[in-house]
Amino acid sequence: MKKSFMQTIGFPVLMMGIILISLSVPFQSCEPKDDECDNDSIIVYKPNIYLYPAEESQIDVKLSFPLGGRIVTSVPAYGNGWHVNAVPSGMIDDKFEYLFYESVQPDIWQLQEGWIISKSELNSFFSNNMHEYGFNEREIKDFLDYWIPRLVDFNYYEIYPQHSNIIETAIKLEIQKNPDNVLRLFYVIKGSADSSDTSIKAPGKVSKFNREGFVVTEWGVIIK
Repeated sequence: MKKSFMQTIGFPVLMMGIILISLSVPFQSCEPKDDECDNDSIIVYKPNIYLYPAEESQIDVKLSFPLGGRIVTSVPAYGNGWHVNAVPSGMIDDKFEYLFYESVQPDIWQLQEGWIISKSELNSFFSNNMHEYGFNEREIKDFLDYWIPRLVDFNYYEIYPQHSNIIETAIKLEIQKNPDNVLRLFYVIKGSADSSDTSIKAPGKVSKFNREGFVVTEWGVIIK
């Protein structure tokens, strides 16, 4: 039987990295008795939310799950929402570079449009692709530093982009004061032994993101 990505990568190793990043916040796995935990639920790993207000500001950030779901870990602690102080450089409360969370919600992610990328080309692919979407160098580096060392057990990876319209269906992001421009992008990533799947359609050309005014960006990963 072909191993899943999570079986191959080693779930304990991946979770240890998450725990270290989460500092003192424990990871709460989805239990079968939970209302949101069923065969149609899936975890979004390590979404980072970056805040760049035009001037130093007190900002409220809230997440909700229209289709059901919940946050399972966060840094800083989410509570009833994040109330933070952010400055134009992106620093939050003088000690965080982004808001971190992970969540469980229904598996509604699209698997029709994407790319098949060889392991050796993942670094350049994500660097170029995220740049095309409009992420800056720091945001891209954070992604590469965390995910590239973990994507090593397959020769190829199927990568499916999840844009804001899909993400908002499952995980709604509400921010006060209102940002001028918001970029949300998740990747569904699935290990593959070869590149022969011709049913995957390449996505269309990416529209460049406008990084003017109060900017919010977010990236995350769903492992299949």
